[in-house]
Amino acid sequence: MASTLLFLSFIFLLGPGLPSTIEAHGHRRWRERSRVASLISEELFKELFLHKDNSACPANGFYSYQSFIEATKKFPKFGTTGCLATRKREIAAFLAQISHETTGGWATAPDGPFAWGLCFKEEISPQSNYCDDSVTQWPCSPGKSYKGRGPIQLSWNYNYGPAGEALGFDGLRNPERVAEDPTTAFKTALWFWMTEQKPKPSCHNVMVGRYIPTEADREANRTAGYGLVTNIINGGLECGIANDARVNDRIGFFQRYAKLFNVDTGPNLDCQNQKPF
Repeated sequence: MASTLLFLSFIFLLGPGLPSTIEAHGHRRWRERSRVASLISEELFKELFLHKDNSACPANGFYSYQSFIEATKKFPKFGTTGCLATRKREIAAFLAQISHETTGGWATAPDGPFAWGLCFKEEISPQSNYCDDSVTQWPCSPGKSYKGRGPIQLSWNYNYGPAGEALGFDGLRNPERVAEDPTTAFKTALWFWMTEQKPKPSCHNVMVGRYIPTEADREANRTAGYGLVTNIINGGLECGIANDARVNDRIGFFQRYAKLFNVDTGPNLDCQNQKPF
């Protein structure tokens, strides 16, 4: 008890301007975990996703602000790397991409087509079970579908397997969890965003200025910017095409969100002149 009182007296004498090393370390960790929340309040989250809880959206009530913030704690570099503008831009870009993947909007939708992100939590009427048997490292479980689920619409056994391994659940035997637990759902989207899958860079490194193009990237005109993120996510279907409607939808979400974050979008928004990976 005496030693405890002496320790407390020591902290008191340091005063608020000179926190103890122990206190500083503890608060430093707390600040790192809450820096994303400092840039996107619950009010802003609601403004970004005006209609996510509309009764017409199958995912209504699923994607909460709290689950998003909780998921970001697993990835401490997300939204915390670089200057303030870079941090805001990365968060806006991530939310824009997942909004396109889960959109319920249409051209004449109330509040516009870019106010309907996070409307879906799983793919409707998938064309297959998304099992690639050639990927023996991540074997499919019998009867399981690896259809698109969650904010990034995680698909295929070769994504569910490593995502689950990284996040602490069995993605191959229990892929349904991504559409059942909102925090896990957001974690899978952030895992995809933060993880380099060669020859693709991570979306994170692209948006924070840490992308270093290879010779193949330069030959394919894969220049840094939001368009390259689109290429990483779905370039095989959307890039190298002039005025692609899907690419334009992704850009529309990003432009709206960047404005709400009070930050510019940066250059190279589309990928029409890029070759897919």
